[in-house]
Amino acid sequence: MNHAAADATPSKPLRGWRVLVPRGGPWGDSVAATLRGQGAVPVIAPLINFAPAADPADLESALRELAAGAFDWVTLTSATTVDVLYAYRAQIPASTKVAAVGETTAAALTAMGYRVDLVPDVDNSAAGMASQFIALEPEPRRVLALRSEIAKPVLTRELSAAGHHVRSVVAYRTVGVPVTERIAHDVRSGRINAILVTSGSVAEQVREQFPDIPEATVVAAIGPRTAKDARRTGLGVSVVAREQSVDGLIAAVGQFPLPHATDEFAI
Repeated sequence: MNHAAADATPSKPLRGWRVLVPRGGPWGDSVAATLRGQGAVPVIAPLINFAPAADPADLESALRELAAGAFDWVTLTSATTVDVLYAYRAQIPASTKVAAVGETTAAALTAMGYRVDLVPDVDNSAAGMASQFIALEPEPRRVLALRSEIAKPVLTRELSAAGHHVRSVVAYRTVGVPVTERIAHDVRSGRINAILVTSGSVAEQVREQFPDIPEATVVAAIGPRTAKDARRTGLGVSVVAREQSVDGLIAAVGQFPLPHATDEFAI
């Protein structure tokens, strides 16, 4: 992957870049707007989506209780969980606080009109969330923990062990979304200059759908955990954002000079 430093134009540091945004919806639109503001051309290509959980009735029941104020906190461990909330038009009352594991999840909540009350300061993981939550809430609280089908119930286990009353509900199954042949071609040829990787699930799809990413293409991971998950799949990572947020991820891409497609200068 490309590792040279960039000569950035201060006002438009990503002028000329074409950047693949791996999620759609309000979050993808928000990221695309930020990229355009820095001179880049965003290419929104959702690589993952959610499918209904095996027991949708359990989720629907939990969301009704959430809207009725049955919980002191609701915890979300991925941006896809936010997509589920949005799809169900879930209501979070003012009396219920919202905890997001990671800046990507927090940004998705904000983009979809939900508030965020807690994001781990250092460790953007379920374990990091549990540690900070327990320190913040020494007394037993009623917690709705929404998670994916494949996620380990780390948060539920640790909060329950600390005396909190946790209802753990599987909100969705993650499924891959095939990209168009045009986008796949643009990645192979290097016309996509950078790929944003925002989660382990996205990393898996990038590796699977784009097996021949050019060496010069910048693959940017939003944080150390995502980078670790990406490398575990065999995906090379060019840079890890210093700040685990959308702005941090885009700034990481801006450290590099603009790569060129292999046939860009062909006659």
